[in-house]
Amino acid sequence: MGHEAGGSNSGGVVGGEPAGGVFGGELGGLGAENLQRLQESLGQIRHLHDRMRRLLEAVLAISSELELNAALRTIVEVSADLVDARYGALGVLNEEGEFADLFTCGVTQEVYDAIGRMPTTHGLLGELVACPRPMRVDDVRAHPHFREFPPGHPVMRTLLGTPLLVRGTVYGNMYFADKRSGGPFTDDDERIIAALASAASVAIENARLYQRIRRSTEDFQRSLLPDLPDLGVLHACARYRPSSSLPEIGGDWYDAIVLPDGVPCLMVGDVMGHDLKSATVMSRISNMLRVIAYEHCEPPSHILRRLDEVLHGLHGGPMATVLLARLERPAGSGWRLRWSSAGHPPALLIPADGPVRYLSADSGHPLGVLPDLPRPDHDDPIPAGSTLIMYTDGLVEDPAHSIDDGLDSLARRAAEHRHLPLEKLCERLLAHRGDHFTDDVALLALRLAPDDRPMLSPSPPWTSA
Repeated sequence: MGHEAGGSNSGGVVGGEPAGGVFGGELGGLGAENLQRLQESLGQIRHLHDRMRRLLEAVLAISSELELNAALRTIVEVSADLVDARYGALGVLNEEGEFADLFTCGVTQEVYDAIGRMPTTHGLLGELVACPRPMRVDDVRAHPHFREFPPGHPVMRTLLGTPLLVRGTVYGNMYFADKRSGGPFTDDDERIIAALASAASVAIENARLYQRIRRSTEDFQRSLLPDLPDLGVLHACARYRPSSSLPEIGGDWYDAIVLPDGVPCLMVGDVMGHDLKSATVMSRISNMLRVIAYEHCEPPSHILRRLDEVLHGLHGGPMATVLLARLERPAGSGWRLRWSSAGHPPALLIPADGPVRYLSADSGHPLGVLPDLPRPDHDDPIPAGSTLIMYTDGLVEDPAHSIDDGLDSLARRAAEHRHLPLEKLCERLLAHRGDHFTDDVALLALRLAPDDRPMLSPSPPWTSA
């Protein structure tokens, strides 16, 4: 390792002069030999330093990867490069102890497809699982646990393998074959692979813990959200999508109830923050809003004002945004949406034909600012066969783009897919943001019947006074 660094001076000449002639008689006859050894040692140190630097860079890169698959691909590629291996693989075991995922390098996709199956826990790989300790084999075919390569598998001569192990749990193994420079794997190679195997093991353990926490958090969040009621001729659909960044509980919610006068009341809201307190406040606000809306047959602005007063008196006025709407059909006047907003993003109206548009007007101030400030009501006609989308800001806000870009993107996607069934339309609207959400999203969609069947209620009582 590193012998080439001193090869050019093996004849005892430095800079074209005899070593003794430059450094004097003290180095004399031994100067050239000592200098060569020094140069060889310096070459080895330099080579080792370079490998350790690359190892550190690899570990830092791995620790920055949140997605498990990306981290494991990084590990196997860097590991193979550091030990000069022609082939490398990292196999992940499932809870039943069978290989569930495999990440390779040095193998073309055609070869990978030709092999056509996951490794088994037999043979040399089974030995790594059954006896979780490093393995170095200079002649694979001569090993007593070797089994024939499967069809299409490259023929390999040498092997360096190590288990992925954390606190006695085997998560899989890493193995590498055939150094590009020839020869067997070394002690240094084994130590480097052991270090990266530890990083891979921790990455797998952390990812699985993260997934378990995320599932539990999402399940808890969904348990706080209601089931939608039967709205008669109105078809309703709701979706909740948690933030992709951290498994934290959020304050986004949706709700729909049928009021005593038969009018559907639609609600979407968002409490500031991402923690258990935000979820608790969200649950309180949504339940209070249900009760106030049901008991007080008043315009939406009055309901929001009353909610703000109650929250201010009981909880000190938590900051939240809400969009509250009544979908009415007074006799002979078609569908109408009467709504009021407490600082919430505007609803999106998707007619069966024609341009989509946001119901943009004075969005008012959020809850928790000043309960006594007046709130406006708004009234919009809703054509039969239209779809109404209410949502929280996570659907349109992204740190990498402006809010206007997010709103435009959502409107374009809605126009493209307006004729899909409502459930599929909701999925497409969520998909316009890709797979990564920087914030939670609550989405409530309502599709009006295209015919003229009667609505459930007459005009609201405050309009007949």
